[in-house]
Amino acid sequence: MREQQHSGGPGTGRAGAGAAFPVTIEHKFGRTELRAEPKRVVSLGLTDHEAMVAMGVKPVGATDWFGERPYAKWPWIDGKWGDARPEVISDGNTPNLEKIAALRPDLIIGQYAQVTQEQYDKLSKIAPTVAQNGRYEDYSTPWREMTLTIGRALGKEAEARTLITGNEARFAQIRKDHPEFAGKKVVVGDSPAQGQYGAFAPADPRTVLMTELGFQVDDKLRGQTKNGKPATFGDERADLLDTDVLVMMPEKPADTDRIKTAPVFASLGVAKADRVIYLPYTDPPTGAALTFATVLSIPYVLDQALPMLSAAAKKL
Repeated sequence: MREQQHSGGPGTGRAGAGAAFPVTIEHKFGRTELRAEPKRVVSLGLTDHEAMVAMGVKPVGATDWFGERPYAKWPWIDGKWGDARPEVISDGNTPNLEKIAALRPDLIIGQYAQVTQEQYDKLSKIAPTVAQNGRYEDYSTPWREMTLTIGRALGKEAEARTLITGNEARFAQIRKDHPEFAGKKVVVGDSPAQGQYGAFAPADPRTVLMTELGFQVDDKLRGQTKNGKPATFGDERADLLDTDVLVMMPEKPADTDRIKTAPVFASLGVAKADRVIYLPYTDPPTGAALTFATVLSIPYVLDQALPMLSAAAKKL
């Protein structure tokens, strides 16, 4: 595997952070060695900035893929940004190399990302670059691995482990308090238009979070998704959504009524039994929090969705 070697930015950090370097991090395209604590970090992944901010690091550049929240200021992170105004360096597709170079970063991180070899080669000429984990499909790195990798790159592994432990403790308590989740089959889906549906892959962070609560992925989904991407289908395969508990994610609140009243959807057993919960992306942004599935958004989505999930599971 190829190895990068770079020096970090100027200045001195905490003694603990300095002691964490040098550190070598493996990723999809090789290894990157970081020799000193980074000072100017660019967040390339869709949600990487949340783990950074949770550890007290405000990136100088970030990806804004959702497009409706300046500086990705969602309720679960808004108060943590302070006066920081990161430069938007990508909309989630192609990173703007000129903008990134102008920021003079000493570290570029792309964990929840789809960095290509060509992009990596160009980015690594600007600054040391830690691409996504090669053990997972792109956009499928689990929140634990993502948080820990970012923590190691920032010299904040201890902080990362504390954040992870906090969420794990909450999952464990939920599984204890809600035995009704154990073994129940779940599907997380959406409906972008009338007669059109999607079901997120077993490895998708949205589905994985449900399994953390004690649910299990419905076997009917296995083989229906490829490369971590959602299965997409029409009314003729709406049966893929018919499960024990169905989590639907409307694009906006008004879509909830459209989904509920669609004749084929309404005929599903899970809909008739009222075991469908709806988590819209906005107002409140519970669906966005589930999609992000970060150390900061996970507590938010649990606060919002747990009562609905419990009510649905208890109907079985």
